[in-house]
Amino acid sequence: MDIRRTVLWMIFSFSLLLLWNNWQIHNGKPSLFGGPTPAASTPANGTPATANNATPSVPSAPVAAGATTPSAVPGAAAPVPTRSEEVVITTDVLRLTFDTLGAQLVRAELLKYPATGQPDKPTVLLDRTAGLNYVAQTGVVGAANGQNFPTHQTPFRVVSTDRQLTGDNLDVTFEAESGGVKVTKTFTLHRGRYDIDVRHDLANVGAAPVTPALYLQLERDGNDPADTSSFYHTFTGMAVYSEQDKFQKMTFADIEKKKANYIKQTDNGWIAVVQHYFATAWVPPQGKPRSNEVLEVQKNLYAARTIEAVGEIAPGAAARVDSHLWVGPQDQKAMAALAPGLELVVDYGWLTIIAKPLFTLMTWLHSILGNWGWTIVALTVLIKALFYPLAAASYRSMARMKQVAPRLQALKEKYGDDKQKLNAAMMEMYRTEKINPLGGCLPMVVQIPVFISLYWVLLASVEMRGAPWILWVHDLSIRDPFFILPAIMMATMFLQIKLNPTPPDPVQAKVMMIMPLVFGGMMFFFPAGLVLYWCVNNTLSIAQQWSITRAMQRKAEAAASR
Repeated sequence: MDIRRTVLWMIFSFSLLLLWNNWQIHNGKPSLFGGPTPAASTPANGTPATANNATPSVPSAPVAAGATTPSAVPGAAAPVPTRSEEVVITTDVLRLTFDTLGAQLVRAELLKYPATGQPDKPTVLLDRTAGLNYVAQTGVVGAANGQNFPTHQTPFRVVSTDRQLTGDNLDVTFEAESGGVKVTKTFTLHRGRYDIDVRHDLANVGAAPVTPALYLQLERDGNDPADTSSFYHTFTGMAVYSEQDKFQKMTFADIEKKKANYIKQTDNGWIAVVQHYFATAWVPPQGKPRSNEVLEVQKNLYAARTIEAVGEIAPGAAARVDSHLWVGPQDQKAMAALAPGLELVVDYGWLTIIAKPLFTLMTWLHSILGNWGWTIVALTVLIKALFYPLAAASYRSMARMKQVAPRLQALKEKYGDDKQKLNAAMMEMYRTEKINPLGGCLPMVVQIPVFISLYWVLLASVEMRGAPWILWVHDLSIRDPFFILPAIMMATMFLQIKLNPTPPDPVQAKVMMIMPLVFGGMMFFFPAGLVLYWCVNNTLSIAQQWSITRAMQRKAEAAASR
């Protein structure tokens, strides 16, 4: 058998195998290749994270040059606190649950973002349950003589009384005293915003000077989010940003293997935990030296922390440290306003240089149209218009190839299996007819980076989540509930193939006819926004190709009638 046919059949068979495997995983059945199903997702090390087995990790204080090393800070052997109370705070966009043990933020519900498949419930970003261990913590370290300053293991008491945002701002305040230092944490929430101002007031109530250090920490297990798709990959992990090394992201697997690469010492930037559509981030004071640390604190529990020396505080004196905490969607405009580079948590990969202008254009179009579905349609039209000269050259080349297809078939029949003579005759015909066999491919290659960038923009933008289009499409970020768009996509792919020249090899022709079924079948599980883009793109391509082909046919008929 011809080696090309063998390769094509192998590719086709493998594609069908992958499609069936993903279908099995999607329906909660075991993968054909082993591994867990999404419904029973386990971390990389195979141990589910639970709130009960989690031992909080407290960092060590940074040691300044010439200073003595502070005593060990509390860790797993620290005394077990006896008081713990949950405090629930509600704004117009957030419902936050704080634990008075350490004044930790242990649950965050995003009230404007319904949970996937549960429109009556909000998305839960932070939580402390058997299925998700994801919290935000702060504390003070650096105590000497065996003492401990207040950390996220220290019982705090809530000082503020308001639990509901009624004005534009709401202060939530906690206090604790330990080791001669009184720490007051104040979380200031704002109407309509996901950034929280966090102020730490450190007062020396002892008789000797102290040199504390403040840490800001995010802890998360290594499990994938509950709505993770098995058909397309999105990043879940931790990130560190600095002006020196820019955006550095790391997977939980790399952290576990101690292969994470990030800046350790800096005086700017932020730390974050990133997942599809959402993120949390600590933004410390800028311009002050700090240490960054990303590590596995126990099996399937990872921490990103930044530690900043506060400086010496004399007896009776106090110091204040202001920072910011982001808990919410990947809103690029709001995140960029909070801290330089924070919008980079929206991961467009290596094509960010193209994807960001595309997203800016989408945002502008949405401000005019008011609907993200029609924004996708309009953006696709603009892109097709921009690349029309290249597409026209490609379609003209394919139209010429289609015109000479009968002659190519005649040459094949004439020379039979003599490949050398057949290729020589084909090249001679191409020269005579002024046809470039690659003319239909090269213009499309130029467009591929733009199309891939647009794919990632549609996949990564939280604006698509929960955004309706028309009629049956109520959420562009999930699959079409009635599979109408995938069916349209398959139909347009079939029509495109019919407009293209038929491959001289019958096996190749059959494979080309089957590919719409393979790709269309995969699109049954992709977000409706992505499928809408492909449907519009295919429809416009068909219209362009048909009009150019018809124009060339009329031109050829006119020349023949002279």
